[in-house]
Amino acid sequence: MKYTIGYDIGSSSVKAALMDIETGKCLATAVSPAQEMPMQAPKAGWAEQDPELWWKEVQNATHMLKQQHAFDATLVAGIGIAYQMHGLVCVDKDQQVLRPSIIWCDSRAVEIGNEAFDSLGHNWSLQYLLNSPGNFTASKLRWVQQYEPQTYARIHKVMLPGDFIAMRLTGDAATTISGLSEGIFWDFTSREPSQVLLKHYNINQSLLSDIVPTFGLQGKVTAAAASLLGLAAGTPVTYRAGDQPNNAFSLNVLKPGEAATTAGTSGVVYAVHDRIAFDNESRVNTFVHVNDTEKAPRNGVLMCLNGTGILNSWLRQMTGNMSYDEMNVLAGKAPAGSRGLQIYPFGNGAERILANKDTGAVFNKLNFNIHSREHLLRAGQEGIVFALKYGMDIMTDMGLQIHRVRAGKTNMFLSPLFREVFANTADVVIELYNTDGAQGAARAAGIGAGCYKEEDAFKGMECLATVEPDAKLQKEYAEIYQQWLEGLTHIIQ
Repeated sequence: MKYTIGYDIGSSSVKAALMDIETGKCLATAVSPAQEMPMQAPKAGWAEQDPELWWKEVQNATHMLKQQHAFDATLVAGIGIAYQMHGLVCVDKDQQVLRPSIIWCDSRAVEIGNEAFDSLGHNWSLQYLLNSPGNFTASKLRWVQQYEPQTYARIHKVMLPGDFIAMRLTGDAATTISGLSEGIFWDFTSREPSQVLLKHYNINQSLLSDIVPTFGLQGKVTAAAASLLGLAAGTPVTYRAGDQPNNAFSLNVLKPGEAATTAGTSGVVYAVHDRIAFDNESRVNTFVHVNDTEKAPRNGVLMCLNGTGILNSWLRQMTGNMSYDEMNVLAGKAPAGSRGLQIYPFGNGAERILANKDTGAVFNKLNFNIHSREHLLRAGQEGIVFALKYGMDIMTDMGLQIHRVRAGKTNMFLSPLFREVFANTADVVIELYNTDGAQGAARAAGIGAGCYKEEDAFKGMECLATVEPDAKLQKEYAEIYQQWLEGLTHIIQ
């Protein structure tokens, strides 16, 4: 028997999965810590985490796997890594972290990215980068250069969160083409790091890590890391990808026209295509997908809503810390439309779908005389879906047609109400699977290790449920969504 291990490095927790290569079954899963990892906000709109905390939780999660299933570490054929996208990790020549990571929901670099978008030219940026430099990793590095020059002067390599974990495992600083594209360092036409962007930001290309393949040998676990993890020295790391491209992979979303969605801390719809496509305002973003090749290009169009599960978590705290199952039941008792209460879930930093505006969350038409907890909880779920639908409309304007989406049966998709509102508002069929990001990374590691081909990677994955739109409910939610849209126009003016 041989195994693979997958890690999903989130901003809330680290998840790990142990897969049996022969059967495709998940043998053990672990989440660490039990409570959400801390996130620092030194100023409004900022969000930072200590990368060493991720590494600590990787160690904890690995030991939890071993407690659940006593596997022989020498039989692990490959390790895969999925990770929170767009973060910035800076290390010195000794691979020591120089400052907390500026993570995905941090808004401090918005104006830097806007200035670059104007200076480089909107047409140039969209043609070559397929995005505005925006609030992405390159702009965050420029922020460090401008406001923390002493730290910047000590940087030997910059990397994404998953690159950092791979470095702690293997001792090698490396990244992928997909990773460079998510940091907005990648020129899609020349298929190399963008010299124009680097020159504009005065960034030396030597700060970027070496490129390794998304699938394939990326390094081997060092003796020191093996001792900490309880794994075997020399175990190959054979895959890494950002959490959303990886989520798409985990759901077997690899072909043009296929789409995946998640609704964890943030909410995402991610659609694969084989064309160069962009939104003129860069409200949704295009990145290199995991199975891209020069002969068969594959890009992923991603719309992200920062305020998704984090809104649900906040509502949970504000309404007495009931369980999420209890919240879902209570929300289902309120009528569609929540008796006029509208929630705009934009309270987790600048939102790309709002052209990087940070409006904060808005509760509209709240009436103390008629609204109770069930209305509040339902309006939260409806507001999340409506914001996702708003982003999907932008994708439709780009020429993408999304009629079916795949999701793991987890997070917000555990809610029957959320599934109902999503399917009928977005007019899509939802397929729910028994997978998650850590399992996807473990399956992908098997491809990278040469244990099986792409078409065999999804053995053991099952569709647990399908949710079809209903014509009557579609009409009802279409009216409620239009009312929500009217309120949104006043918020973003």
